[in-house]
Amino acid sequence: MKTKQLLALCVFLGIASLEGAWAQGVTKSVTTNDIKIENAYTRATVPGQQVAGGFMKIENKGVADQLVSASSPVAGEVQLHEMAMDGNVMKMRQVKDIAVPAGGAVELKPGGLHLMFMNIKAPLTAGETVPVKLKFAKAGEVEVKMPVNAMGNTGAGHGGAMKH
Repeated sequence: MKTKQLLALCVFLGIASLEGAWAQGVTKSVTTNDIKIENAYTRATVPGQQVAGGFMKIENKGVADQLVSASSPVAGEVQLHEMAMDGNVMKMRQVKDIAVPAGGAVELKPGGLHLMFMNIKAPLTAGETVPVKLKFAKAGEVEVKMPVNAMGNTGAGHGGAMKH
């Protein structure tokens, strides 16, 4: 009888912990080692749209590091990108890495550094979350669930102190 009670307790605790994880759903911040990810989001896409941007704030409480890659099952590839003015022309280009200064932060935002989801497999729908794996040179891998915001929404509804 004690075995059945113990099994029932284990099942209950397992379900309770899953419910807690499910309730969290949207990631407002993720902290691993010295890296903290805040206010991550992407935007909804329309059918046929093959690209989307990914945005967040990356804080680093440790030594200087670099974001070296990203991946997500929703896209064929996730690239690190930068937008910058070249004279009067805004240009976007892929970058090898994104520096995250020691004891500092870097903001991935529209019009600047960002993730670029390439070859999106299905439209991103507002209200969903997109799993993204970030790989840092020193801190290793960090998994983030990015909420998909409605087109035009800059993420202020998701932890919202960050302005874009």
